[in-house]
Amino acid sequence: MRKILVIIPVYNESTRIAEVVRQVRETAPGYDVLVVDDGSTDETAYAARAAGALVVAHPFNLGYGGAIQTGYKYALRHGYDFLVQMDGDGQHDPSFIPQLLAPVLARETDFALGSRFLGVESYKPPLARRLGMVFFRWFVSVLISTSITDSTSGFQAFNRKVIRFFTTEVFPADYPDADMLLALHRANFRIREVPVRMYANGQGKSMHGGWRPLYYIFKMVLSVFVTFLREKSPPTE
Repeated sequence: MRKILVIIPVYNESTRIAEVVRQVRETAPGYDVLVVDDGSTDETAYAARAAGALVVAHPFNLGYGGAIQTGYKYALRHGYDFLVQMDGDGQHDPSFIPQLLAPVLARETDFALGSRFLGVESYKPPLARRLGMVFFRWFVSVLISTSITDSTSGFQAFNRKVIRFFTTEVFPADYPDADMLLALHRANFRIREVPVRMYANGQGKSMHGGWRPLYYIFKMVLSVFVTFLREKSPPTE
């Protein structure tokens, strides 16, 4: 029997996490739901548990990369075969989990990336963010020789080989993005985009908000360069 885990990294989302967990359990009743509470100072962990989720709580904030890697290590340790990753702020539509996971379950790809730009009506990000998306869309597509429309998407699904790969030191501690798509490509993993719906963040914040755009671009370009310096490796078994 296939074991599937949905991980949801959160930071101070006590007002919304219960509804997100409820929607996930309604859409995918046979999947386990793990909320990784990244040092929240509110009642996020309590609300997630009350909604029926498993919860792992960091004693202090490690950042987005640290939070999701905790989820990966939990999945690997507990023998999950497939993993779905989504945000806990309500931006990712849980009803698209089956479509996102389908090509991974069918072994047509190792890593499915949810895209808001493939024909499903979604919100339009602010102009400054759209410009950044356009740059990284082009940047990643050139680097991996595959058209990628939504390289900054955190709505993802992947198999156990990718789970294991993401638990290694190759995974960045702060914010994984275009650099990890390149790392997957260089490790010979198959990548495919799947249409999904995303909503605007009503509170104007997210777990990976607060980053200054110029710093983010500098960090990501530097991280991509470092990824190129690493020796290529085959997918782990």
